[in-house]
Amino acid sequence: MKNRQFIVFAFLLACPLLLHGQETFLCGKESCNKGYIRHPWYGKKVGYIGDSITDPNCYGDNIKKYWDFLKEWLDITPYVYGVSGRQWNDVPRQAEQLKKEHGEEVDAIVVLMGTNDFNSSVPVGTWFAEKEEQVMAARGETKKLETRKRRVPIMTNDTYKGRINIGLSHLKKLFPDKQIILLTPLHRSLAEFGEKNVQPDESYQNKCGEYVDAYVQAIKEAGNLWGVPVIDFNSVTGMNPMIEEQLIYFYDSGYDRLHPNTNGQERMAHTLMYQLLSLPASF
Repeated sequence: MKNRQFIVFAFLLACPLLLHGQETFLCGKESCNKGYIRHPWYGKKVGYIGDSITDPNCYGDNIKKYWDFLKEWLDITPYVYGVSGRQWNDVPRQAEQLKKEHGEEVDAIVVLMGTNDFNSSVPVGTWFAEKEEQVMAARGETKKLETRKRRVPIMTNDTYKGRINIGLSHLKKLFPDKQIILLTPLHRSLAEFGEKNVQPDESYQNKCGEYVDAYVQAIKEAGNLWGVPVIDFNSVTGMNPMIEEQLIYFYDSGYDRLHPNTNGQERMAHTLMYQLLSLPASF
């Protein structure tokens, strides 16, 4: 037992060295043969579903995206379907496109969506509708019909939770044997893109009286309801544009405190790289 504890302790001590720098940690065949750890997502094919934070066309070459860093560090092949401004009701379309173009070759799917649902004041809604039904049951006696309440997921594009239900149901059916991971929306601050597109910071409610926290919390709840891992990007990235000093991670302190710049995207990528160590990319 002592020897086993020592081995575990020695491994934990070695981890910072193994994880220092992508060249050694994210090893290819040659370095892995020398005893380095291979990241479980190394060389995988990953579909990315999302909005402007994922969209390769958002600011173009001015911002290197998180998935591009992961391509560089982990040799991941990215299939990117994120489109600027899209909301959770676009997840089925993006998923269908991924299925059509890459079918079974994709290993895993990452979804980063929800901030535009908040900005567009989509009502949060509820997950289920309840009604009484008869169901056959038995507990030590002859089976018989009993009247019980039953809940069924609400499938509607009129609410945020309804949209998530539709999106995750669609993803689960299209990719039943694939890893699907949800990322919670990032913190938000002022974005002013013109006279007709001004987005207040997250200290303000949206038009339906909700703070962004409700939209973040819904993603966390969806993980349990639908059986998908959730990485809480809202917290674990450590980025908050409401803090002036952290605007170094966002595109422009004057008019765009919403979109992470290349530094912010790199921090997102670092966070995701380490979080993904605990999750299989394929089964």
